[in-house]
Amino acid sequence: MENVSSRCGKSDSAPHLRFPEFSGEWMEKKLGEIFFEVNERKHPELPVLSIQQGIGTVFRDTSERRISYDKSNINAYKVIEPGDFIIHLRSFEGGLECSKHKGISSPAYKILRSNYIDSDAFKDYFRSYNFIEGKLATAVTGIRDGKNIDMPTFWSLKINIPSLPEQKKIAAFFTLLDRRIQKQCQLVECLKTYKRGVMNKLFDENIEFDKYLKWEKVDEIFKTINDKPYQLQSCSYFQNGLYDIVDQGKKEIVGFCNYNDKLFIDVPVIIYGDHTTLVKYREKKFIVGGDGVKLLKSRDSNINLKYLYYALLQYNIKPEGYKRHFSILKEVSLPIFEKRIQDEIAKIMTCIDSCIKLHENKLSSLLSLKSALLQKMFI
Repeated sequence: MENVSSRCGKSDSAPHLRFPEFSGEWMEKKLGEIFFEVNERKHPELPVLSIQQGIGTVFRDTSERRISYDKSNINAYKVIEPGDFIIHLRSFEGGLECSKHKGISSPAYKILRSNYIDSDAFKDYFRSYNFIEGKLATAVTGIRDGKNIDMPTFWSLKINIPSLPEQKKIAAFFTLLDRRIQKQCQLVECLKTYKRGVMNKLFDENIEFDKYLKWEKVDEIFKTINDKPYQLQSCSYFQNGLYDIVDQGKKEIVGFCNYNDKLFIDVPVIIYGDHTTLVKYREKKFIVGGDGVKLLKSRDSNINLKYLYYALLQYNIKPEGYKRHFSILKEVSLPIFEKRIQDEIAKIMTCIDSCIKLHENKLSSLLSLKSALLQKMFI
């Protein structure tokens, strides 16, 4: 990626970070001067597009979401060209989406076109926190799901734009960065696919390691444990109903979203959540809510618990509906190898997980870098 330069003493009309060959102030313009609304219709021959928040446009017929639409109303659908911006139903929280395709979409959307800006330079800016909270929020009316964008206010919003040559330089830079991020995403997905393939082979019911193998029911392999109560200190929430907690001893702690009936657990242990999609192996001290949570140890101390975690992860049953209780899993049989093979499998899977985590961290760093650059390279 090309060099960008940082400048001190930034004015309100120039960004903190820009390419060294450019100088001078950016020009302030109203969105009503930058964009004009497009209402071209009656092109039923064009493919129907769906607008997805954070993605832009996708072909509706090939989208995994496969959203139905009223074909009798197709002549009312609006034409979208590549590079057009769209105000969609959730733009108040996700910003403007930029089209990658030519097609038609619902007349409920507003299609914006510009002769002043390079869409590749500004597509991420119009989805950035700085734009959504710093600019667009002032044009949002209503509460909760009744929120919408007031168009007269929207047209009066002002942003700063650079010269077209600088825009093209910015567009080329972020295009290169996006390709790197996409490659990293693909690498992470490939590693996860590889992991699934390895697990499918290792725990295949038709596996050929018969002389090392026996099958035992989950209820015969595991015992559930409870331990003494522990005082909750502080927490911050994240997905799957888990929270990280740090106590005064700075131990890593993990828990579920039920504040009652907390248990302080000795480790290592497998956590199985009846009300979540969670199966976790924990080696560090943690707190977990007792409601709907099973904490599993092996009945046989000679069995590698981490091996059992991967076996359980592979054979984890997900029945229809929100709840999937441990009682459903009790009758499932897991393969029990000779101890040395268990150790090798646990070691292999741990290495794969470590590799996945490494590249997930790299992906996270790239996304953070992009977010930081958007803050510094735009006003």
